[in-house]
Amino acid sequence: MNDPGMSRLLLRTPAVFAALAGGLTTLAFAPFDLWIIAVLGPMLLFLIWQKSAGPTFKSGFFYGFGLLGTGVSWLYVSIAQFGELGWLFPLIITLGFILVISLYYGLVGWLAGRFHGFSAGHKLALIYPALWVLMEWFRGWFLTGFPWLQPGYSQLDSPLAGYAPLLGVLGVSWMVILSAGLLSCLLTCRVGRPWRVTALALIWLAGWWFTDIEWSRPAGEPLSVALIQGNIPQAQKWLPEQLSPSLVLYANLTKENLDRDLIIWPETAVSAFQFQVEEAFIVPLERRVRESGSNLVFGVVQMDQQRDNYYNALVSLGNEERDHYYKGHLVPFTEYLPLKSLLWPLVDLFTIPMSDFSARQARKPLMRVGDHTVGMSICYEDAFGSEMIQALPEAAYLINVSNDAWFGDSLAPHQHLQIARMRALESSRYLLRSTNTGVSAIIAPSGKLGAVSPLLEEDVLQGEIVPLSGQTPYARIGNPAVLLLLLMSLIPALVGGIAKRGR
Repeated sequence: MNDPGMSRLLLRTPAVFAALAGGLTTLAFAPFDLWIIAVLGPMLLFLIWQKSAGPTFKSGFFYGFGLLGTGVSWLYVSIAQFGELGWLFPLIITLGFILVISLYYGLVGWLAGRFHGFSAGHKLALIYPALWVLMEWFRGWFLTGFPWLQPGYSQLDSPLAGYAPLLGVLGVSWMVILSAGLLSCLLTCRVGRPWRVTALALIWLAGWWFTDIEWSRPAGEPLSVALIQGNIPQAQKWLPEQLSPSLVLYANLTKENLDRDLIIWPETAVSAFQFQVEEAFIVPLERRVRESGSNLVFGVVQMDQQRDNYYNALVSLGNEERDHYYKGHLVPFTEYLPLKSLLWPLVDLFTIPMSDFSARQARKPLMRVGDHTVGMSICYEDAFGSEMIQALPEAAYLINVSNDAWFGDSLAPHQHLQIARMRALESSRYLLRSTNTGVSAIIAPSGKLGAVSPLLEEDVLQGEIVPLSGQTPYARIGNPAVLLLLLMSLIPALVGGIAKRGR
């Protein structure tokens, strides 16, 4: 990396190369799953910072623009196909969203550029990785959060996956960016190479060793399950004339699988308010489920008694008493409208059905299903690991239902499945993911896929899971552990920088 021609080129066009590095990083995530690129992409950005004028807001911003411009292009698919707004306005909205989220990466570049007088080794091994992952944490909760494409998600099949039960996805992201920093320092720093090679080897070997640890133990007999994927097109799902065919489809597929211990339907599989179909459909279905000795979990829209608010809900049938779960973390602009009094006309503009849900926060995201307490999440909620682990240690397994039909045959369904896999690994629990159009899956506590449905096809996914007990360190402590470690990692850099300035 001492080519003077390359250095001159980087000095002239660092933003272009940063955008290319960001775009390349998308290949680390599903469905491409080239996990090593999650290290190489940030490494290229760090090399750009080393060979150009240093970290800047502009170079960080363009890295984010390259990553998000390729990685969340599926947002355009959703708006253009189902918003009935033509092609230009959805393109403007998608571009605006990408520009806003890219600001987070610009912030990393700006903050990294404030650390003057520190050695390259300190910056690449300590400062840059810590700032990067602290930004990912901030991005994951600020303004309800958008934790998509965090580096750790790409490592489910790499040795670094072993850190997930210890430190969560942020801890895995830290190991990714730390590896990128150490590699870039090996290429550019003149001293300290032996200890950097040793550090890299220890990071990856320790991660590999952690993957062999079993964090949970059986807590009951195996359960046979069936996940029903109805594949109802999103454009038809909420049409009044589609309600009856949808209910007939799910009822028939359920009757064919009543020998299973548990049957799960997707998010809002019943595309109506529950009171509208209670007597004619749900009561007879419940009777049939109980007689078979099975249990059924299905998604439906529930309205409160005053009919002032409605909720994205899950209902469990099979026990003497039903149990319910209500979605608490709603998606802005699709499930609810921030600043409703000012922005309400947008609901009519987007023509999105059921776009004014209310949230109902439970103390813990749990529901009783058969003989077990189960951790629940609906759609986007599984992107928030710190919320999912609130179901532990009580939850014997996890259920996530979703409707990714909004995104068609794009990157989103595959990326969403990747996120769900991380939740199973962090909690060391089986996760049953039932979706309308795919990708439905039975995910093992290791994050590995036990069974997967095809995308955009009607399917019944059958398999077996084991209820589990126990608690991973991450489920016990959550994100505070990795945040403390990140802040501690900045202390040697600061002390080293101050000592250097004093000489």
